Amino acid sequence: MISSQIIRASIEELKTITRVDLCVCDPDGMIVAATYETDPLQEEMVRSFAVSPADSQVVGLNHLLKIIDEGEIVYILIAKGGSEDAYMIGRIAVSQIQHLLTAYKERFDRNNFFQNLIMDNLLLVDVYNRAKKLHIEVMVPRVVLLLEIKNERDSTAIELLREMFSPNAGDYTTAVDEKNVILIKSLAPGSGYEAVEHIARTIVDMMNTEAMMNVRVAYGTIVQELKDVSKSYKEAAMALDVGKIFYVEKSVSGYNTLGIGRLIYQLPASLCKIFIDEILGEGNQVDFDEEIMTTVNKFFENDLNVSEASRQLFVHRNTLVYRLEKLEKRTGLDVRKFDDALTFKIALMVVSYMKYLESVVY
Repeated sequence: MISSQIIRASIEELKTITRVDLCVCDPDGMIVAATYETDPLQEEMVRSFAVSPADSQVVGLNHLLKIIDEGEIVYILIAKGGSEDAYMIGRIAVSQIQHLLTAYKERFDRNNFFQNLIMDNLLLVDVYNRAKKLHIEVMVPRVVLLLEIKNERDSTAIELLREMFSPNAGDYTTAVDEKNVILIKSLAPGSGYEAVEHIARTIVDMMNTEAMMNVRVAYGTIVQELKDVSKSYKEAAMALDVGKIFYVEKSVSGYNTLGIGRLIYQLPASLCKIFIDEILGEGNQVDFDEEIMTTVNKFFENDLNVSEASRQLFVHRNTLVYRLEKLEKRTGLDVRKFDDALTFKIALMVVSYMKYLESVVY
């Protein structure tokens, strides 16, 4: 149902243009919105008119008109003034509110449709039938972007997204739960993941600057048919989780960029524990001091280049080598060698994943 604020804005705008006072009530006579001080006797007048078979009626200097949606009376509109002009303004107001009802109902139906679509709650035949009824194109490239809002409720995020991405362009925004919002983005034919990455980063920047909201965005793969939107959503959900586990520093995570993190995420916890015990020794925990971890990460960022890593860390080359040798004594892995570096990097990621699993369980 339309909010009373929307109806009030509509009839106040009409009054400004026409100078005719208007009032909208529910069938029980309760006032929804009005541009004048209402009469206590108005409630009984409205109730009496609501049960009459007439679509319009004149009572004193008031024109009463019914606003009907799908055969049911949803509102009664009162146009003050006994003139024919007041009656015509009332008819215009009725038409406007009925169009608003249709538009808001369509938005609700589309939200409901996409929520069921991403959750795989629709049969294939229902997807196509309802899409046709809601005027949604079936064969259009789309991608699902999933937003996680950390500190705010999703209403602000949804409204901001709807301002950025209009349904008129084939984009649809809806809430998944109290923390997550999805954008189903239509793409131009031939669009690639560079365009999707740009859209995701634009959303992050806009949310941060316009609404001061700290968000994380993930996206799935581009799908060509409407029925595959749920696949893109599931991939975006996985990308969001994997990003939070392995790539904490990144605010945008794409399913196609997850790399080895995506493989680790799908491993059973028992297999991860066996791997860690074999690499680091049973019961060994990766709790190295910050200096060692900063050194190793910078070493990895520079493709195992000792000279470049030491330069960026502002330390002597021998100091960096000493730290790496210290790590080797503890783990048995010489990260200056590619195989050992790969093993240690995977071990760090597996430990992060196991910590994530423990946080979920407890």
